[in-house]
Amino acid sequence: MSSIKPNPVPRFDLEAWRSEIPILKSFIPLNNCSHAPQSSRTRAAVETYLDSWDRDGMDWDRWLDEVEKAKAEFAALVRADPDTIAISTSVSAATASLASAFDFSGARNRIVASEAEFPTVGQVWRAHEKYGAQIDWVPVENGIIESEAYEVAIDERVQVVSASHAYYQNGYKQDIGSIAKMAHSAGSWLFVDAYQTLGTCPIDVNVLDVDFLAGGTLKYLMAAPGIAFLYVRPSLIDRLKPALTGWFGRANPFAFDAKSLDWSSTARRFETGTPPILNSYVARAGISIINEIGIDSINHWTRILQTRLIEGGQARELEIHGCTDVDRKTPSTAFICPIDSHCIEAGLRERGVLASARGQTIRLAPHFFNTLNEMDDALDALVEVLSINTRSQK
Repeated sequence: MSSIKPNPVPRFDLEAWRSEIPILKSFIPLNNCSHAPQSSRTRAAVETYLDSWDRDGMDWDRWLDEVEKAKAEFAALVRADPDTIAISTSVSAATASLASAFDFSGARNRIVASEAEFPTVGQVWRAHEKYGAQIDWVPVENGIIESEAYEVAIDERVQVVSASHAYYQNGYKQDIGSIAKMAHSAGSWLFVDAYQTLGTCPIDVNVLDVDFLAGGTLKYLMAAPGIAFLYVRPSLIDRLKPALTGWFGRANPFAFDAKSLDWSSTARRFETGTPPILNSYVARAGISIINEIGIDSINHWTRILQTRLIEGGQARELEIHGCTDVDRKTPSTAFICPIDSHCIEAGLRERGVLASARGQTIRLAPHFFNTLNEMDDALDALVEVLSINTRSQK
């Protein structure tokens, strides 16, 4: 029996928001864990920048103001002060800049990282082994990581605990609050990659008690690649001096003094070169959609959509990878593919469903603009594509 109430509706005007996403006329976008669809608002943001560039040639004051507004929009999303937010070109670059500020030459040279980290994060930590870092991995078991597994790994030699908010493979969410308590009890810092959760559930960096949090905008934040944000706990900003730096990390970037290595008093010290201007326009527009609808309303509706996917998948005898408890997941649900998942992704696209293949799974990840009927149609398409491709393999 379904746990969904009869005829559930979102807490916002679904049809009005759907009208702002053109691709909904031809596809069912369920690849939001990988890339969000374009909206009329983000397209208008691109055109605003292009018009400025065309009309004025350059307007650095206006463009850099847009960068600051994008930071402020992200800060509002995670309940932080804009001065604690640095802008970057990717989570890879943001993590690398942060890691370059740590000293692994002393007794606190250990990094505890989860096997649920997106590869780029683990690779950044591993690259610092040549500077003395020692990485220990908290294992993923049956698609999840229990918080208790960190207790065994964390001790007084750990400088940084790296715990992704959600596992990119299947959407399993870690208990960041509990991990933060364990890390801080040992005198360690906590870094969180929140790329898979930003825009799907409430995130308050103060309530979670994280030291560092990174995330980009091309997934549930309804924007594009080429930009990311890094939150740094205010009390730590002055203590850290990243080796991966550039002129925008300076107290006054426009002093143009190559010999000076003074540091911005804000999280901007983690920035490097010229910021991603065009991407900032798009990021601000995309995040503003999330903030305008309200993250609680989005979370409410995507939980309903996810429940429909899980229960519908089980009814169709599809095998789900990892956790099926919506309280412990992002909207992403991963279905195990007995054959090449990229073939399944291509087959779904032919049937008007945009999905995301990862390893042995195909991920269906609804967002606020999706409908219950679209969940049913996508599942039916998945069953059909799996059946056709499985027969062809025999």
